[in-house]
Parts: sequence; C-alpha cells; structure tokens
Amino acid sequence: MDLISDTETLAEFCRSCAGSPYVTVDTEFLRERTYYAQLCLVQLARPGKGPETAVLIDALAEGLSLEPLYELFRDESIVKVFHAARQDLEIFQVNAGVLPKPFFDTQVAAMVCGYGDQVGYETLVRRIANASIDKSSRFTDWSHRPLSDAQKTYAIADVTHLRQIYESLAARLKKSGRAAWVEEELAVLMDPETYRTDPDEAWMRVKTRSAAPKFLAALKELARFRETAAQSRNVPRNRIFKDDALLELAANRPASLDELGKSRLLLREARKGDIADGILAAIAAAKALPKSEIPAPREAPARKPGSEALSELLRVLLKARADAEGVAQRLVASSADLDRLASEDDPDVPALEGWRMEVFGKDALRLKRGEIALSAQGGEIRVVPLG
Repeated sequence: MDLISDTETLAEFCRSCAGSPYVTVDTEFLRERTYYAQLCLVQLARPGKGPETAVLIDALAEGLSLEPLYELFRDESIVKVFHAARQDLEIFQVNAGVLPKPFFDTQVAAMVCGYGDQVGYETLVRRIANASIDKSSRFTDWSHRPLSDAQKTYAIADVTHLRQIYESLAARLKKSGRAAWVEEELAVLMDPETYRTDPDEAWMRVKTRSAAPKFLAALKELARFRETAAQSRNVPRNRIFKDDALLELAANRPASLDELGKSRLLLREARKGDIADGILAAIAAAKALPKSEIPAPREAPARKPGSEALSELLRVLLKARADAEGVAQRLVASSADLDRLASEDDPDVPALEGWRMEVFGKDALRLKRGEIALSAQGGEIRVVPLG
C-alpha cells in the first residue's frame, strides 16, 4: 500500500468522497519530544469495499498540502467519523484552525450504547466487526520512512473497521432516540477553546499542598514562564524544568544566578542562559504581583455531616440507573459530581442537566430529599418511593 505524498492525489481521493454520507478518519503522531503533536500520518476511508476506498496520507511528505483534506472537513454534507478523537482534533485545530463538521466519535457513542467507560477501538472491532487487530505496531516511530508493511496494515485498519462500527452505532442511536445525547457530548470537542492552552492557568496543573501567598504567586509566574517557553521552543514543558524543580523554585525563590545554581532539582542547562533569566524574571514578577492576582489556595469544599454516606448511596443509584439505561456510568456522572450533589445545596454539575437529568439527576435529587429509598431485590437495586 503506497502513501499519498502529493497534493493532487490527495485532492483526487477527497473528490471521490463527494456524495458519501460519511468518511472515517484517524491519525498517527508523535509527541514525546515536542510540545505540539507532530502529525505523521492521516488515515482516511469512505464507504465501500476494495483497496481504493481507503488511503494513507503521508503528512511528512515534502510539498504536500493537507488543504484538500481540510476542505473535506468543511463539507457539512459528510459526517467525519473518529474514535477517541480529542487528540486528533487538537492537531487539526492547532495546525490549521480547522475542526471537522459534522463530527461523530464512536467512543462517545459506544458509551451511550452501553459498551462501558471509554471503550477501546480494539474492543469495538472485536465486538461489532468480529475482527481483530495486530497491535504490535501501535507504539512504533511513525515519523520514520519508509513505513513497514505491518505499520501500514495497522494504520489502515483504524479506518476500515471504523466504517462498520460507525454504521452499527449510528443505527442503534437512531433506534433508541439517543443521537442527541451524543451530540451534546461532542459539543465540547467541537469548541476551539477546548484546545487552547493558557499559560496563565498552567499553575493549576501542578499538585501542591502549600497555601502560602508568596509560594502561590511564584508558582503561578514560574508555571506561566515554563509554559510559554515550552510553546515557543516546541518542546515538552518538562524539558524546561520538571514539576519537582518548579515547586522547589517556588518555595526558595532564588533572586540571583548564584542562588539559582544551588538548586538541587533544576537541570544544569536551566541554570544559565535564557531559561535562568526567565526563572529569575518570573520570581521577580511574582514579588510584584498584586494581591488580587495571587492564586487562591485550592481547598477541598467543606462536606456536610452525613454527606459521605449520601455520596455512597448516590453511587449505588448511579450504577442502578446506568445499568437500567445501558449507558456508561462515567458518562452520566463523575465521582466529583456525586460528592458535590451530596454536599452542596444547589450544585452546578452536568449530572443535573440535559439527558443526564432525566436518566439520573431527578432520582438523585429525590434520594437527597428523602423521597425515595434503594432496595435490593433479586440481585438488582430498585428505587422505592417513600411517603
């Protein structure tokens, strides 16, 4: 199987997709050595049988423009089908400012159709397409050329079996009337803001127990500098300095190159040059940060007496309702949602909105108000009205 490596051949295949109800899409990329994902390969298939219905696109080919693919993405008469699409969509949004529309994610659809939490592609291939995939090429170097036959076979399977999976799930959603549930979930993935990384919020990803204002101010400014430096150099943020070094710097707040050189955890390369200058500048900026801009300590919300027991009851209710509806528990409500439901009078959680409210939220509120109880009957959990 040859790779498409020129723009005209790609355009010709994309034109052949005109009039198709859908196309299936996947990517192979590398991210271990860069901040932004390096797109290496795009797999694309249209409905039908035969080798001419599926292609591999060499995203690294010199002179190749992916614009024909992006034009296909913009064609709203054709559904673009992915599996677990978040990272794929991020690549297209970051690289070209393009998100495929309309869009369908078979992982989300499978959760709605009762296949479990974040079901893997291989599981759906086995259960729906009655096939298997050789996974030995999954973690190979997709930037190396030429690709092996095993790599090509693995890559093309990611879009050929996806056709049958999509058709099966779409039919089930239509029959159950739950297509709108999937669309509601996909709205977040179709928002460009989902893929924007704000350096001002980078500190929130760092785990810390300290609530000291000076420490938090330094943490915020150092994390901001690290994120900006990683983006501008297109390297992983840990290549600038790791989290443990970040916490050490925020705690010690060195004010000179000499003090910076005494750091135990900072890489040697970061103790000089632009990185060292950036660290010292970030610490100086933290000292001058107005109180209104110093991060507030991230404290766990206070829990009401008895809320832990109510959380456990809500977990039982969630399992019962999810099993009854044939939908993944994780899609209905997270553990944090349940804790907030138990602890807060008026929690703003997804479990109390849209289809989740009908499936689980109404009964959760009734359980919280003491209007229903849970009973084990014949190995099943049942809702029992009270009063």
